[in-house]
Amino acid sequence: MSEMPEFYQSMKKQHPELMNAYETLGEAAKKAGPLDGKAVALVKVALSIAAELEGGSHSAVNKALKAGCTPDEIRHVATLAVTTIGFPAMVRARAWIEDILKNPA
Repeated sequence: MSEMPEFYQSMKKQHPELMNAYETLGEAAKKAGPLDGKAVALVKVALSIAAELEGGSHSAVNKALKAGCTPDEIRHVATLAVTTIGFPAMVRARAWIEDILKNPA
């Protein structure tokens, strides 16, 4: 649990039933289809980038690394975003990715 942000840990202590339900939902979503762990992790990176979630992107990059994704695979996700969400958003996403690649959790 030490890898989770302090705020998340605090929420889990304050509202264990809520946070356990949230985590269970996430696990069920992962198991609901045919994607393997690496593919799921890269999709989560893409979703966090597209939703403009810096913290979510940082978390997704750490999880992608733990799932066995390479830094270049993760960078590629951001690069692919250029034609969908635009150049500035792609550059921002690459910066968020590099934040974590320089200092993974």
